[in-house]
Amino acid sequence: MITSPMLDTRRYDDREHLLLASYAMHGRDTKGRPFQEPEHTYRGPFARDRDRILHSSAFRRLSGKMQVFTGEMGIYHRTRLTHTFEVASIARTMARVLRLNEDLTEALALVHDIGHPPYGHCGEDALSDCMQRVGGFSHNAFALVIVEQLEKRYESFPGLNLSREILDGQDVRAHKAEAAVGRSPLLEVQLVDASDSMAYDAHDVDDALQLGLLTMRELSELAIVRRAMNSIAAKHGPGPIRQERQLLVHELIDLQVTDFLEEATECLIPFSGQSSSDIRDAGVRLEHSDQLRRERAELEAFLFEAVYRHPRLIPVRRAAYHRLQDMFEVLASNPSRLPLRFRRRCDHHPIESIVGEYLAGMTDAFCDSQYRYATDGSTGPLADW
Repeated sequence: MITSPMLDTRRYDDREHLLLASYAMHGRDTKGRPFQEPEHTYRGPFARDRDRILHSSAFRRLSGKMQVFTGEMGIYHRTRLTHTFEVASIARTMARVLRLNEDLTEALALVHDIGHPPYGHCGEDALSDCMQRVGGFSHNAFALVIVEQLEKRYESFPGLNLSREILDGQDVRAHKAEAAVGRSPLLEVQLVDASDSMAYDAHDVDDALQLGLLTMRELSELAIVRRAMNSIAAKHGPGPIRQERQLLVHELIDLQVTDFLEEATECLIPFSGQSSSDIRDAGVRLEHSDQLRRERAELEAFLFEAVYRHPRLIPVRRAAYHRLQDMFEVLASNPSRLPLRFRRRCDHHPIESIVGEYLAGMTDAFCDSQYRYATDGSTGPLADW
């Protein structure tokens, strides 16, 4: 690396010292990387992590993985990639208000869904059922396999060699029950988890309305939607409201973010001057107000029944489930059909785990094409992604 006597990480550290709260995760306090590397001259460790994730193959493939609506229903709606950018936007905004580490927050947001399989929620269900012998499938755990092993971008080490704070934060997502007690996760990790649920609550409403799976009248039975619509009416005055759906989505996000920030600001006042380690030892966990938690629970229960189990969605999900199940059976019974690098991984891991990895890394369209090849009577190996 070419260095300049005028550039070193002190500039980055000084900026963080001036801008960040004491309890934010400062780059100078990082636990480092699994494989030691020299510091970059003008980027902090978490800015480097963000860039490595952004330029990874797995991140790009998120553009071809639908969020909820698969098949023809998903063409014009959220993908895992657009969802990820929405989460990153919300999380970074909140990090700035709370004076937490924006680079760390953004990197955690960009990596949080990188392990999702094709076909939305039903893809995870299919793989989890197929992989019961090896403990099922978790997209949060698979994200770590991707960034630590499967990504091949550097000659000196496997994976992306991300900072331990990124890896530990993703591990928290893979073990949420354990993380809910005792020492709390970094505040930046908590922000991303909260932003994830805020984003999908709002955009699942948006997509479902646009597809005609829901009506405003049905949604108006929910307390959080009534509150959002009352706020819209107060801002726009009497008379018909144009772009009602878009305004509702915006208001749902703003309502949730505002409530979270108000609660977090109040919660963090006693910890001024303390470090990120101190606040974790204290078990601080940032949450919405009791009222909003109840309203969000009502919304999510409604979406589960009215959208995720909608009669128009069930046959599409069922077909996608069976495609993955059929491919899994073909490959598990005949590992020679796996691409070469996955066949090599079979020497050190159970065949079910490796078949699951291969299928989970696919985009929706790539899985469709490989399914046709796997089940058309051919015998050769399938394509790598």
